[in-house]
Amino acid sequence: MINLTLKQLRYFDALARHGHFGRAAEACAISQPALSMQIKEMEETLGTVLVERGARQIRLTRFGEETAQRVTGILRAVDELGDMARASRDRLVGRLRIGIIPTIAPYLLPAIVEVLADVHPELDLMIRETLTPTLIQELREGQLDTAIVALPVSEPTLTEAALFDEKFLLVRPQADAHAPVPDSEMLREMRLLLLEEGHCFRDQALSFCKLAASAPRETLDASSLSTLVQMVSAGFGVTLIPEMAMPVETRSAPVAIARFPDPQPARTVGMVWRRTSPLAEQLTGIAESIRNRPDVSAVTPG
Repeated sequence: MINLTLKQLRYFDALARHGHFGRAAEACAISQPALSMQIKEMEETLGTVLVERGARQIRLTRFGEETAQRVTGILRAVDELGDMARASRDRLVGRLRIGIIPTIAPYLLPAIVEVLADVHPELDLMIRETLTPTLIQELREGQLDTAIVALPVSEPTLTEAALFDEKFLLVRPQADAHAPVPDSEMLREMRLLLLEEGHCFRDQALSFCKLAASAPRETLDASSLSTLVQMVSAGFGVTLIPEMAMPVETRSAPVAIARFPDPQPARTVGMVWRRTSPLAEQLTGIAESIRNRPDVSAVTPG
């Protein structure tokens, strides 16, 4: 019988995902020598090499790649066993791993944390903020329990639960406050500031303006809405922001805010989770609680 520990499997899974001993050790909250020793012991137990060690990076051997796929499945099954045990209890306790995209997190997360504290006070929340494609991948791989993103994600393995709809607002310099609000065609002729590639909000803004994502653009691509709004206040161009971001992002930026004429650009914010998740019933209840809380709906008063 081969005696591998779950700890070794989790360390190897982290190494396979990060491709680097240092980053994998950091993700596992242990020292690099300790992780390296566990991988070495795992190789000795299996009687073969899992990893080709280079000066700057590692590469999985063919057997290592096959092992990584099996290990992912084993760890997912173990985690789901724990989820089944949690789901069988009267109340949801333990760790809940939530992902959220950057154009939602700063504005909605405090209200969501309050909701969860009221509904499930014994939860240990782990929050992960990153882009939608990464969240969807981590959901599929069982690294997250649920994520809050812009819908739809059109992923057949995931359940989607809409929370609310919100409009997009136009942000422009104060000097233009009384100018007519441009429509999508007029926006195409303006210097439109957008988030960098990978943000779904960028794609939604481009869609509203009927601009191709691949079209060359000589302007600013920012990593945050804050940067976009500050650049608008400096007279560099115009941008779009989700309505929930308006109170925070315009607090220290002298800009003018305007609503577009109907049909206004908008997005649907929702929760997603794996269809096979043992926590599906509890996650459905959490989505309902978030949807019905006045302090959440107040985030998007429009």
